[in-house]
Amino acid sequence: MLDNYKIILASNSPRRKELLQGLNINFEVQSKNVDEKYPESLDIHQVPEYLARLKAAPFKPEMEENMLVITADTIVSLNDEILGKPANADEAVAMLKKLSGKTHQVLTGVCLLTQQHETSFTSTSDVTFKTISENEIDYYINHFNPYDKAGGYGIQEWFGYIAVERINGSFFNVMGLPVHRLYEELIKL
Repeated sequence: MLDNYKIILASNSPRRKELLQGLNINFEVQSKNVDEKYPESLDIHQVPEYLARLKAAPFKPEMEENMLVITADTIVSLNDEILGKPANADEAVAMLKKLSGKTHQVLTGVCLLTQQHETSFTSTSDVTFKTISENEIDYYINHFNPYDKAGGYGIQEWFGYIAVERINGSFFNVMGLPVHRLYEELIKL
């Protein structure tokens, strides 16, 4: 269905690459440096889609007729506060303690860009964590890499195995790419 397109995943995320490979389509990975800043006045639910479109913008001048660029951005929100990627162990500990015993939202914005059009959407999943002990948080931080993940955790890693009580929405969205919705948008092209 997408054989006519040169598909580019504009992301360095190994998780997004893995998830897109699961759709069994051919693509290459290319990304451009983008300052991922958004207007403070932007509603929290608009932030991931705004950032996904921002990541697509540098590709516009070089779009070829058969080119399709896919960009995405994922945020974690707890009580309308965005928990980004922790810069250090202290920030990771603080984030995971905030999430402990609570339900938070994971929002992933996706942008599809071709020479003819641009479309974007946001997918939201609610994730409920058990009450997490300090020992579990320390173990995760010392044995895994929470620093490249929104909210300081990867659901596909040990922490997701032991902390997640319930998910309402797409598991893959929490990993960083809502592949079901992406597939639905791709077949419209």
